[in-house]
Amino acid sequence: MSLDALYSELTLKTKTKHVLVVLDGLGDIATRQQNYLTPLEAAATPNLDRIARESAQGRMIPVAPGITPGSGPGHLGLFGYDPLEFQVGRGVIEALGLGLELKPGDVCARANFATLDAKGIVTDRRAGRIPTETCEKLVALLSSKIKKIGDTQVLIKAGKEHRFVVVFRGKGLEGPLTDADPNREGFVIPAVKPRDPKNLKQKKMAKLIADFYKAALPVLAKEKPANGFLMRGIAHQPEIPLFVDRYQLRPACLAVYPMYKGLAQLVGMAKIEGPQTIQEQFERYLKEYDNYDFFFIHYKYTDKYGEDGNFAAKKKAIEDFDAALPILLKKKPDVFVVTGDHSTPCALRGHSWHPQPVMIHSAASGSDKLERFTETGANSGSLGVFPAKFMIRLMQANAQMFDKFGA
Repeated sequence: MSLDALYSELTLKTKTKHVLVVLDGLGDIATRQQNYLTPLEAAATPNLDRIARESAQGRMIPVAPGITPGSGPGHLGLFGYDPLEFQVGRGVIEALGLGLELKPGDVCARANFATLDAKGIVTDRRAGRIPTETCEKLVALLSSKIKKIGDTQVLIKAGKEHRFVVVFRGKGLEGPLTDADPNREGFVIPAVKPRDPKNLKQKKMAKLIADFYKAALPVLAKEKPANGFLMRGIAHQPEIPLFVDRYQLRPACLAVYPMYKGLAQLVGMAKIEGPQTIQEQFERYLKEYDNYDFFFIHYKYTDKYGEDGNFAAKKKAIEDFDAALPILLKKKPDVFVVTGDHSTPCALRGHSWHPQPVMIHSAASGSDKLERFTETGANSGSLGVFPAKFMIRLMQANAQMFDKFGA
């Protein structure tokens, strides 16, 4: 019997409420330059502190030791799907999050507007984080000029800030491909290649991406600062078991950014649209409390400022989250988890392999007698260090949703 089959066999139906709050990129590392503190440790978090005293803590490995995850694998792991088994292209996630209805055979790419110099070298991977309004204007320009590449339809839709998505709809297309992104400044945009060199559909798709660049870059050539773009996560949509079938919980997503809505939609979570701030997300949770059993609430800014290397801003983002937390606690769930999808250390200015801290609170969690929720405290917590894919199972256990195994 597989482990998932065993969990399903032991699952009991309950009326419990579950909340998983993800502070994106929450985990960090202590360095001498930061006075040996992480932003979480430096932040004033009285509300998280009160919960910490009655909770269990630990650290989670998103994928495997030493592996740095993208946001897709990081969140799928939190949703209980082994990211090595369920690999989803970032473009698919972004397209779903933006409300695009994908068809079988569609290949999606997640894109960033970027700044290129005269030699085509990437000087800013995010084009100064242009405002969403500018992104929408540029996408409208591209869409008016490029509707098809050969016999393949091209759909382009704007996301938040510098982000947008491109969907290729035609016959004989397949992913995944390598990224058209050097992942750092100072290099030219690399040509995409098939992940499987023998796959003819991937070869066709790689040529389409090259042709798209040839058509699109001249359209943007005179734009400042967004005169280029990068493409990642070029893939088609896989089949994934639904969350409600897997866990016997009706799930809903409260997220602002399209990618995280897409990840939630991929596993069958209801997307609750409208809220734009963490306060509004918590207020909407109160209104929707009776309609769902499981709430995934996403907070982006910890990751954003970690990628900027801005310690003070990441610390402030944590404090802003903490200040809003009493709104959610007006209707305290039976099981409450606060964690990140991965670590984004300010010192590294990007995602990392470091285990993220996690705190779980329930009537059954017990107390680890820790006064705060921090990386240092989590190191000594009773949850230990465990794979993120077991987080949902621990939430179910804390809700007493599992029957006893064996005699």
